[in-house]
Amino acid sequence: MEFIDWTWNYIIVFLIVLSALIFVHEWGHYWVARRNGVRVEVFSIGFGPEVFGRTNEAGTRWKIGLIPLGGYVKMFGEDDSREGDDDELVELTDEEKAVSFHHKPLGQRAAIVAAGPIVNFLFAIFAFAGLAIFQGNPVPLSVVGEIIPGSAAAEAEFQSGDVILAIDNREVKTFDGLRQVVIANPDRQLVFDVQRDGKIFKITATPKAAVGRDGEPQNIGQLGVRPHLEHLRYDRADPFTALWLGTERTFVLTYRILVYIGEMINGQRNADDLGGPLRIAKISGDMAQLGLSQVILLMAMLSVNLGLINLFPIPMLDGGHLAFYAVEAVRGRPLGPKAQEYGFRFGLILVLVLFVFVTWNDVTFLLE
Repeated sequence: MEFIDWTWNYIIVFLIVLSALIFVHEWGHYWVARRNGVRVEVFSIGFGPEVFGRTNEAGTRWKIGLIPLGGYVKMFGEDDSREGDDDELVELTDEEKAVSFHHKPLGQRAAIVAAGPIVNFLFAIFAFAGLAIFQGNPVPLSVVGEIIPGSAAAEAEFQSGDVILAIDNREVKTFDGLRQVVIANPDRQLVFDVQRDGKIFKITATPKAAVGRDGEPQNIGQLGVRPHLEHLRYDRADPFTALWLGTERTFVLTYRILVYIGEMINGQRNADDLGGPLRIAKISGDMAQLGLSQVILLMAMLSVNLGLINLFPIPMLDGGHLAFYAVEAVRGRPLGPKAQEYGFRFGLILVLVLFVFVTWNDVTFLLE
């Protein structure tokens, strides 16, 4: 029974999450390609031999591959020729050129390639918005979670689980309300009304002035506590507010990922937190046990990651194709076949090295 539960939570859920995100990404390519008159020959979830498939009226083969760790959309005429019966390259006819990806204008080709990552971002926006509408936007309450060593809270002997009811006789209910009072009072003694184990008493603490990157103190108070994530209030939002919240969360998450990558490149962070399929499977299983809403939240976050990564200017990824198209727009003609071939070889090597690296990180993480 435990093996069945483990298989469902950590393998099946992971494959469902991954397949759904791959479908969203590839559907973006497919939809824009069809809107621009490109014939799509294959829409595949997974690689390898076909397990199940059907061909629709437009001639697209929709299929599921044996290895469910990715997917692809194969468009007609991704080069400017095709193979005949004798395996020799044959020029396309005018009718075939009309539905060929390669013969579409540069703007249309760029739109088709960019559509996959863009739809990933749109999926994240609507997923975050749906959670805000149906579950509610999580608002941490004024409950102490982690206490930072050496902070004002540690010196005042706050404890994890303390409920802060008021500060200087002003009622606080949310962690954001607590934060706003603390921020406005650096180096000023405050009296906290605290509930602990059913008893209410007062704690005196003086928020310390924050220190900037230049080492100079700032006019911002810090207590040194983080919210307790088991004590949340959920505020449901109307559809318009939810869409704004979804857009904001997607933008903030994208910004944080870029900041993290920048800090990793300049040596401010190490790469130990980079994860791959094994870690995603572990996180997917953990989130699945917390409920469907947490799985949707994970899917939204992973969708942002998938969309952003695919926009990096690395050959083999969508961003690499867009980089080639940018060069084509500047030069007035595409790069030569040899340059593109070497670029894709470099991209393949880079992707494989990154995959091995994150998998090693995953194994190390799971063995800790």
